[in-house]
Amino acid sequence: MGLVKRITRSRAVQEALGLLVASYLKFVHRTNRFVMEPADAYDRIGPMMPVIAAMWHGQHFMIHFAKRPEDRAASLVSRSGDGEFNAIALRHLGIRAIRGSGARGRDIRKKGGISAMRAMMRALGDGEMVVMTADIPKISRVCGEGIVTLAQLSGRPIVPVAVVTSRRMDFNSWDRASIGLPFGRGAIVLGDPIEVPREADRETLETLRQAVERELDAIHERAYALVGSKDPGAKARDTKPAPAMTASSRA
Repeated sequence: MGLVKRITRSRAVQEALGLLVASYLKFVHRTNRFVMEPADAYDRIGPMMPVIAAMWHGQHFMIHFAKRPEDRAASLVSRSGDGEFNAIALRHLGIRAIRGSGARGRDIRKKGGISAMRAMMRALGDGEMVVMTADIPKISRVCGEGIVTLAQLSGRPIVPVAVVTSRRMDFNSWDRASIGLPFGRGAIVLGDPIEVPREADRETLETLRQAVERELDAIHERAYALVGSKDPGAKARDTKPAPAMTASSRA
């Protein structure tokens, strides 16, 4: 491991980076004018708590803006070194981290997927909302089976969530990540809850997996439209790479 990586992986540095990220995101939240759609989202979703909040990779940085102060929440975070400072940032944002991730062509036990599933089940059973990305790493905006399986086993509904800002940095990463900038407009859009019956067969699970995928695409398209932009990650797997990094400056 190189010197720079050793420094950035040290506990003290990760604590500082996590606090810095959390402080920045709080600043972005305070300095953007947000609208919520539907306007009565909390009235509709509140009685269903705890729910499974679904998001896309790359659109997750500001997802905590959609959480009410009274809602207890836990979020799935990978076991990687980068995941550690993400977990620290979440702690400063009032969200508990559950370590683990899904796997694609790799040992799910090594990635912590099984233990993470159990931990998320316990969290939901204890009344905590669980926040997780619906797509697995390296396959952008294709919903995996994990979130649907969690909904089936827990009996809790999936609620797709999109949080975007008019001013942001868009990155040329595999997930077309975006992070908000201060002093603009923002939109929080919640999709229709998706219930997964405990007795669902494979065909039904596949239908519901596709429903989660479609709903997440739809609410992100709507959220970006509300701030006068186009979704930078839309159909990312079907398009040519974008410039390395661009700044959107709509106010």
